[in-house]
Amino acid sequence: MTKLNELAPREGSTKGRMRVGRGPGSGKGKTGGRGVKGQKSRTGVSINGFEGGQMPLHMRMPKRGFNAHGAKDLAEVNLWRIEQAIAAGKLDAKSAIDGKALVAAGVLRREKDGVKLLGKGELKSKIDITVYHASASAREAVEKAGGKVTTTRVEAEAEA
Repeated sequence: MTKLNELAPREGSTKGRMRVGRGPGSGKGKTGGRGVKGQKSRTGVSINGFEGGQMPLHMRMPKRGFNAHGAKDLAEVNLWRIEQAIAAGKLDAKSAIDGKALVAAGVLRREKDGVKLLGKGELKSKIDITVYHASASAREAVEKAGGKVTTTRVEAEAEA
């Protein structure tokens, strides 16, 4: 029976760590695998995008657009995708549908900051759906099928 102090990995199964910068005989001496002298050979150097004092490319490019600080990242879902899930039996058209139900059914991967209902495709089932926002065409299609759309979006946010 082997003793705890005699336990060792099998011969040849492990490799010793590379001792970098320990002389020419080690095979990793002099520049220690870094290949250069100077600033790039030192630790803690971060010079990506530095162009020697010239204005860097990312700063020369024109700025475009605008990113709103309070913008919500919404998960978008089309009517055809909901109808497809109902037809496959993954969603129950008789019960209330919300973001959590859509994620559970595999229609959405995640809710993000809310769900936006879009009007692409045809809806045959009568559904009662609660979303953050719905497009006019989606709202019209759901109501035409006899369903109801409830939005959780606050009107003050809608105007902003």
